Amino acid sequence: MVTGASLRDLDFTVEGNPSKIAHELEKGGARIISEDEKLRHVEVLFAGDCEGSISAARDDHYVRPGTRPEIRWSTIMEDLRRRDFSLNAIAISLNPASRGLLLDPTNGLSDIERAEVRALTIHSFTNQPVRLLRVLRFAARMGFKIEQRTQEWFDLAIERNLQHTIAPEDAGGELRAVAREERPSVVLKAWEERDLLEAINPVLAKKHPAYDAIGRLMRVREDLFTAGFRPRLAAPMLLAILGRLKEREQANILQKAGFRSAEVESALGFEEESLEAQRELTGRKMDAPIDAFRFLEKLPLDQIAYLMAESNKSAALSKIRAFLNKWRPVRIALPAVATELEALGMPRGAKFDQIVDQVFAMQLTGRGKTPEEREKILRKLSGIKEPPKKKEKEKKAAAPASHSRRAAPGKKSHGRK
Repeated sequence: MVTGASLRDLDFTVEGNPSKIAHELEKGGARIISEDEKLRHVEVLFAGDCEGSISAARDDHYVRPGTRPEIRWSTIMEDLRRRDFSLNAIAISLNPASRGLLLDPTNGLSDIERAEVRALTIHSFTNQPVRLLRVLRFAARMGFKIEQRTQEWFDLAIERNLQHTIAPEDAGGELRAVAREERPSVVLKAWEERDLLEAINPVLAKKHPAYDAIGRLMRVREDLFTAGFRPRLAAPMLLAILGRLKEREQANILQKAGFRSAEVESALGFEEESLEAQRELTGRKMDAPIDAFRFLEKLPLDQIAYLMAESNKSAALSKIRAFLNKWRPVRIALPAVATELEALGMPRGAKFDQIVDQVFAMQLTGRGKTPEEREKILRKLSGIKEPPKKKEKEKKAAAPASHSRRAAPGKKSHGRK
């Protein structure tokens, strides 16, 4: 919000337990993705497919640098001060008494104006070595440079080989994060330049990410944005990143990175699920545009994106493009058809909705493009006849033509001779 960049997610911090709030949000359409009771952290997918989280304000107390911290529940200001980098230590108060107040105890706004990523303490990388990956990810994402002292601390941590002490589950968290980035290739290449990709997994570092597959998926993301979608492409992007590895190697990386068994199965089965959807889409049951539309409308967007990036089936791709660029705009304009039907005198109800759906199916085949054509279709389906034409009024008797009367011929005067 501060930088003017597109909104990526919504992260909330509360002084207390966020679980109750998260479950209340579920009633309004949000979905809880995961919940960490120990850290009091809840990952949420808000209505409208906006990712976010709700966390309890806390302070991490280190007995000495590099040890596991003791978690202490705290105030929002203490929570901001214990963050990794100053640009992550900014918040906006939602408290009724101070709503809209900018909370910036570490002067992160100034660092954003200077386009710098600044660590908050000399022990930042010692306490959490995974920040070596994270600082490069933030710098690559935002096009920022690393602040001078932070760069010195970073270089010192590399000299001490702290990158080799990154916990596998922490590295897995960064793998998840890079799969959600808008420009993952930039982040991955920044890691490779610093020989930090090995911290994710040595096999991935040796075989390298599948940058071609990542690029194709990024172009598809732009197409989906243009079509009015907000795609969440973590699953296909994860497969693209690991695309040069064998399935067994992919499974090994995900398991070591702390992915749950169900997550590993879901990730590795994603490609087959997408291909099965493609087979169904190109089958005879999907010959009618309305059937293909209904199928694609329910198909997860990440599977659509995967097929757009990887499929070589022209029949499937043509239907997907028609769905995005032709059929959906017609569907969005369908309320206008309902208004036209209502104007003809058709009361709303089950039959009303059925007729609107029938017209929509016809529109997908190219019929009913003009209001006049739609009116004819609507009248035929609804049984509403055109009003009788007004009878022509009898022609008024034509007024007698005005003839200029000639003066009566006068008698000839006979002159005397």
